[in-house]
Amino acid sequence: MYENSRLIIDSSNPPESGEIIWRSPSNIAIVKYWGKYGIQLPKNPSLSLTLASSITDTRLSYSLKAEDDAAISLDFEFQGEPNEAFAKKIVAYLESLSAVFPFLRQLDLKIESGNSFPHSAGIASSASAMSALALCLCSLEDRLFGTLQDPDTFDKKASYLARLGSGSACRSIYPYAAVWGETPSVAGSSNEYAVCVADQLHETFKDFHDDILIVSQDEKSVSSRDGHALMDGNPYAEPRYAQARTRMGLLLDAMKAGDLEAFGKIAEDEALALHALMMTSNPSYILMRPDSLAIIEKVRQYRLDTKIPLYFTLDAGPNVHLLYPGAHVQDVRAFIEQELSEHCDSGYVQQDWVGEGPEEL
Repeated sequence: MYENSRLIIDSSNPPESGEIIWRSPSNIAIVKYWGKYGIQLPKNPSLSLTLASSITDTRLSYSLKAEDDAAISLDFEFQGEPNEAFAKKIVAYLESLSAVFPFLRQLDLKIESGNSFPHSAGIASSASAMSALALCLCSLEDRLFGTLQDPDTFDKKASYLARLGSGSACRSIYPYAAVWGETPSVAGSSNEYAVCVADQLHETFKDFHDDILIVSQDEKSVSSRDGHALMDGNPYAEPRYAQARTRMGLLLDAMKAGDLEAFGKIAEDEALALHALMMTSNPSYILMRPDSLAIIEKVRQYRLDTKIPLYFTLDAGPNVHLLYPGAHVQDVRAFIEQELSEHCDSGYVQQDWVGEGPEEL
């Protein structure tokens, strides 16, 4: 889609060395993406809220190579330390972009990346990390060639590139909320990249909180990559994809109208459907933990008792995201402290909220 053999640095007029820094957030899907085809393409559309405090900062430093060779030259650090496993993944990612960014082979690159949250905490660090890197690469292209001056064109390409690194990362490019995957409910929606739907949100959802209860920081028994692959043999896969497409329209209607009850029902149903798919895969697996279920039961009882619109969702892991309007922050956080933190690993809760998207630093 973005192959461009003309993006080659003129060695007779080399660029000065420089650096680019982007901060990009994670996101939490309400309608879930689970199951893919091709190269990171979704079997159903998804909608996510963009977070604010769960972020990755990425610094990309670059200089022209002293010698002409075709290898990707990368020095990588995570949280201030070399990380060979991550470095190998990033090199493979950059190699895969050689037709899009042929100039990367002409540069010595250094990438320094760090999170505001523990990498193992299950807060979709791949979404924040790969979106931050994609934004750095687009800024680098624009700095060297002046080809991405239009903000919409820049964001679209960054979302496309982020998807190639991590599917959910394509949604982190945009403020407030994004849709990824073709759906008649959103004009211009695509499987190749996400689109912003902030202009379709009731103001209530622009002041939403997401407090993330970290039930476990252990590595998952089944990775998201393997979980997506298991959808190919899941007997409920096709009904699930149809269900997600239907819920997408219903969710957008609820979020336009500010209908918290309809929003919350879809959010919770989607979370449980995601984990039901794991339990009906072959082989089956369970990522929720007893404390995940205890939290869910307490949240539902709290909502019944107080009438406060507090809802849960989960990603592909045991940790529980609590979603609620900002007007209720004091009550909900007191409830978390008094009733729910005992179910968290070392009492760890990541307080977050809907945010304005990435920023260049």
